[in-house]
Amino acid sequence: MIPLRDSIRLNRLSLVTIALIAANVIAIAAGGSILGGPTAATIVHYGAIPYEFTHLSSHCDIAAAGFATSVLCTGQAHVLGAASAQPATWETAFSAMFLHADLLHLAGNMAFLALFGRTLEDRIGRLRFLAFYLLGGLVALALQVAASPGSTTPTLGASGAIAAVLAGYVVLFPRARVLMAIPIRTVEVPAWLILVLWLAFDVLLGVFGVSTPFGGHAGASYYAHFGGFAFGLLAVRAFARGRQPDYGPPPRIA
Repeated sequence: MIPLRDSIRLNRLSLVTIALIAANVIAIAAGGSILGGPTAATIVHYGAIPYEFTHLSSHCDIAAAGFATSVLCTGQAHVLGAASAQPATWETAFSAMFLHADLLHLAGNMAFLALFGRTLEDRIGRLRFLAFYLLGGLVALALQVAASPGSTTPTLGASGAIAAVLAGYVVLFPRARVLMAIPIRTVEVPAWLILVLWLAFDVLLGVFGVSTPFGGHAGASYYAHFGGFAFGLLAVRAFARGRQPDYGPPPRIA
């Protein structure tokens, strides 16, 4: 299912949403290729690894053992030597939000950001939307780290931030309708159903379709999804405070 348009009329061009989509596309291309996804080294160096956040003096890198590839971190009992030069751990909290495991992972997230991000940006304002998006991604990562503090599997993708956007959208536009493309036809559904379907799709994508070269599922950060969702539900009204109210009953989509 692909979201095509919603029933909310926009008042201005969604510059921040466009910039975020462009940044995500550039990131996957710069880290490897759009079709093939980022390289293994890019995933490990620029993805957010929970172990690095719970062991701040440690850095993780790729280790090869025969035909197998794994991620090992300095500070672990069986690891000797130092990791190669790479970004500071705090930087990966942001870089991981713009890095996706492959084209399907990127396209799925950007389709939802393109529709729901622009409406939320129009409602709460450009700078507030940018802050909301980034904070949603950080809160999502924090919950993922708290849930799996010893994991060395890189967390990738904008899923947590977009979960916050979707939750915020549903709170501010509970009566909105969304036109979705499904095989053979299009169908109009309530916005809250999109949130449920997106969460289900993202979890299934992580389980069946998006895996890192190390055997773990990058992007399948289930706790991050729900962390972003909870942040969106709880915080969006604070970000919308002082902005114009809801646009009134949404029209049917032609």
